Amino acid sequence: MASRAVKRVTVNLPRHLLEDAASITGAGTTETIVQGLELLARRRAYTKAMALKGKLDIRLDLDAARERSGR
Repeated sequence: MASRAVKRVTVNLPRHLLEDAASITGAGTTETIVQGLELLARRRAYTKAMALKGKLDIRLDLDAARERSGR
């Protein structure tokens, strides 16, 4: 995280949510919140990818892609 730009914020969070999340991550407040934000970003990427399901026509020769010789 040290190499990325950082934005300092002040937020009011429900104590029980933060305590529960921190107990799950085993990390401090900042690290717990960062992990939560990263999960949201991954969820958005997953949702976008799933929206493409059935819309892409991808044809692959798996043996060629894996550089396997014929059996």
